[in-house]
Amino acid sequence: MRFVDEYRDADLGRALSAQILATVEPGRHYKVMEVCGGHTHTIYKYGVDDLLPANVELVHGPGCPVCVIPMGRVDDAIAVARRPEVIFTCFGDMMRVPGSCGTLLEAKAEGADVRMVYSPLDALRIARQDPDREVVFFAIGFETTAPSTALTLMRAKAEGIRNFFCLCNHVTIVPPLRALLESPDLRLDGFIGPGHVSTVVGARPFEFIPKDYGKPIVISGFEPLDVLQSVHMVLRQLAEDRCEVENQYTRVVPYEGNPRALEVLAEVFELRPHFEWRGLGFISQSGLRLSPAYRELDAELRYPVPGIRVADPKACQCGEVLKGVIKPWECKVFGTACTPERPIGTCMVSSEGACAAYYNYGRFAREREVV
Repeated sequence: MRFVDEYRDADLGRALSAQILATVEPGRHYKVMEVCGGHTHTIYKYGVDDLLPANVELVHGPGCPVCVIPMGRVDDAIAVARRPEVIFTCFGDMMRVPGSCGTLLEAKAEGADVRMVYSPLDALRIARQDPDREVVFFAIGFETTAPSTALTLMRAKAEGIRNFFCLCNHVTIVPPLRALLESPDLRLDGFIGPGHVSTVVGARPFEFIPKDYGKPIVISGFEPLDVLQSVHMVLRQLAEDRCEVENQYTRVVPYEGNPRALEVLAEVFELRPHFEWRGLGFISQSGLRLSPAYRELDAELRYPVPGIRVADPKACQCGEVLKGVIKPWECKVFGTACTPERPIGTCMVSSEGACAAYYNYGRFAREREVV
């Protein structure tokens, strides 16, 4: 295939659907988790779930970087953003994520200098242009986006820029998957692995899933035919009584990952002893912080932050959604009190959030499930 529309060919999709139907065992219910929120949006935007047999259920996992940020970390960001000497920079989604005392967008409306950027390099450019202000970049994301933050910090240090700081909330993908697999709330048959993260870390880190837990995993691309083929590969492993890591996304993902990206991550970051995840609680060795060589750029060390754990609103069930325990429409406030315009939880905010995917694309699917 050469063009993107070829990965959305309906005839090929129907052919894959027939292969999936021929693979599944009648009477058996299959539950496969797509780890990445990008896959969830593909599934509901293009109706991938309509092409699956009724006994094949896709559930969403904790692979949305915005969704997993707990409210306490948002409160820390708002506390830094309100400081008069600070220009606070972040990605657009994070401006609308609610903390216990509002959002960064509301803090901006009240006078804080909060600016949306498209990359950490934009934040560094602002620091060069405003040497009399202190510029803080709110870094979020899995191993996908962490290398860009690391390279920006390396450049800031090399150029001797002293008014640029990073509030680091980068997380890693393997510990939450292990936590899910050890959870009594969820029984899974296999995984659709995260394609973006795997461009950096490769497929090798996921070998613990078949080795320790006996579940197949297939690293998948993000087009509709990618996801369908990956589902077929998982089901074929189950039918053949195999259990291994397979890589459907070979056009992008090398099995060993990106060695240069992994080098810069190792230089700039180190693992935190523990980090809090929305819905999953504290998970050991799952978050990144700046290494000792870059501590002078660490906003957590430069500014006092509340550092308080804040419970989610009682009405919000983002935690259960992130763990795949419930579908978004099963949340009591989905589509009523909680909408993309007025979100209560992070899953309705992010462009990769499961609730946003269901709200924008999944209404017909919800009607079918209810019936």
